[in-house]
Amino acid sequence: MSEEKKVVLTREYIINLRRAYVVSRTKRAKYAVGLVRRFIARHLKVEPKAVKIGQRLNMAIWSRSIEKPPRKVHVVVEKYSDGVVKVELKE
Repeated sequence: MSEEKKVVLTREYIINLRRAYVVSRTKRAKYAVGLVRRFIARHLKVEPKAVKIGQRLNMAIWSRSIEKPPRKVHVVVEKYSDGVVKVELKE
C-alpha cells in the first residue's frame, strides 16, 4: 500500500551564506534559508519546493536573530526515491 521512502543519495556540502549580507538587515535570515534551498535545488537537480529544511538547520540560521545569520553552514543532504530532498545541519 504505502511505499517506504528510500535514500537514493547522501551528500555533504558547506554552503556559503555571505550573499545574505547583501540584502537589508531585516531580511537576512529569511534570504539565507532561500539561499540554502536554491543551492541544494541547483546541485541535486530538483525543484526548490522539493527541498525540505531540517529543524536544526533552521534554528542554526535563525540563532543570532534575523539580522546576523551565519556566514557558512555545513549540511548533510539526503535525496529520497520520491524526489524529496531533506537538508539537515551536520553534527
